[in-house]
Amino acid sequence: MKPGDKLFDNINGAIRKCKVGVAVFSPRYCESYFCLHELALMMESRKKVIPIFCDVKPSQLRAVDDGKCAMEDIRRFNWALEEAKYTLGLTFDSLKGNWSDVVTSASDNVIKTLIEMKGEKQMQRRKTSPILHV
Repeated sequence: MKPGDKLFDNINGAIRKCKVGVAVFSPRYCESYFCLHELALMMESRKKVIPIFCDVKPSQLRAVDDGKCAMEDIRRFNWALEEAKYTLGLTFDSLKGNWSDVVTSASDNVIKTLIEMKGEKQMQRRKTSPILHV
């Protein structure tokens, strides 16, 4: 990106093109319109999302109506958060954990997921391609 580029145009396009999303939930995650918008777009696009719960429990995630967002956005964000809450993810306690361990674990999970998705796509191709008999 370069100065003058529209953030949402680039972010939305990248999310629509990605295969796997990683959402790092922090205690203040739900205060960010951008974070919530990105999560909602990943969930609406049916992307595989790997959540990382950093110093926060899934049950604590909730978009709050502070009067700055439209009610439709709040509903959309809470729906996406509910989806994330019930997705198996990674947890991290910054007081006890090692950042490099959680980053390594997350990247390993992304790579494994991409490999699985590639295998599933190849299986789909085999099922739908016509068999030629000679």
